[in-house]
Amino acid sequence: MKRRAFMTLLGGAAATSTWPLAARAQQPVRMRRIGALMPLAADDPVSRAQVAAFAQGLQELGWTIGRNVRIDYRWGASNTETLGTSAAELVALAPDVILATTGSSVRALQRVTRTVPIVFSGALDPVGSGLVASLARPGGNTTGFSGIEYGPSGKWLELLKQIAPQVTRAAIVRDPTAAGGSGQFGAIQAVAPPLGVEVSPVDARDGGDIERAITAFARGPNDGLIVTASTAASAHRKLIVMLAARHRLATVYSNRTYVADGGLISYGPDIIDMYRRAAGYVDRILRGEKPADLPVQAPTKYETVLNLKTAKALGLAVPDVVRLRADEVIE
Repeated sequence: MKRRAFMTLLGGAAATSTWPLAARAQQPVRMRRIGALMPLAADDPVSRAQVAAFAQGLQELGWTIGRNVRIDYRWGASNTETLGTSAAELVALAPDVILATTGSSVRALQRVTRTVPIVFSGALDPVGSGLVASLARPGGNTTGFSGIEYGPSGKWLELLKQIAPQVTRAAIVRDPTAAGGSGQFGAIQAVAPPLGVEVSPVDARDGGDIERAITAFARGPNDGLIVTASTAASAHRKLIVMLAARHRLATVYSNRTYVADGGLISYGPDIIDMYRRAAGYVDRILRGEKPADLPVQAPTKYETVLNLKTAKALGLAVPDVVRLRADEVIE
């Protein structure tokens, strides 16, 4: 009798101790929410690569889209007419953190919220453009990864002279509305006199302006082109690559996407890798850290990409020093 009572008591205790475990196993996973203000159109190949890199970075850190995290996208942040509306829509969704890219998209978000954390990937001169207080201590609700620094911008002209020594005039495609556009142009101007090159700006506002300016500039074999880092230029990259081919302009670009589309050569940060790195800051914020305490990081990976097919079409004999320097050669 005593044995039967003991076994009944033991069975009840086991059931009681098992119940909390079962209950915990049935608890729904908390869904976190990320907003993403993307610079280009949703169907742009660059957008797809950026989204894939960001999702991969999140997954490596334990976040699975649809299980414990949701991402709400707004596209085409290079369109200034819709940028403010897109920023407001994302903030209204009450995300835990927002991913942005350009300085203009970050400023649009900051006008709507000073509390929702913002992580940028590739914004130029974040201190000079007023996005953060300092690189080491960003302050406020914003931090991230800066785009190409001004110093390396001068290397574009050096690279242009290496691959096309005959160039004495170069048009510089830049965004005049962004602090980064002026800064990059200034860095190129600084190295132009010793290289014997006259430089002039081409404003990247819309496709019509770009086409008219490049067509007016191109005169002959001594002309070249540099396309600085800007969302406006990236949105029109196929047009710019086509114009460079039409006018037989040796052209240096700020990232590999232009070269993949037929451009001659690029030098700049790996912009896709920066989205993977941004996922790390988003993860840390979702786990409780504050953007004010996360220092802004500079690019760590620069790459040179060369398109030999384009060089041949332009009649350029690529020097060994340039060929050996290339991290990737497209043939």
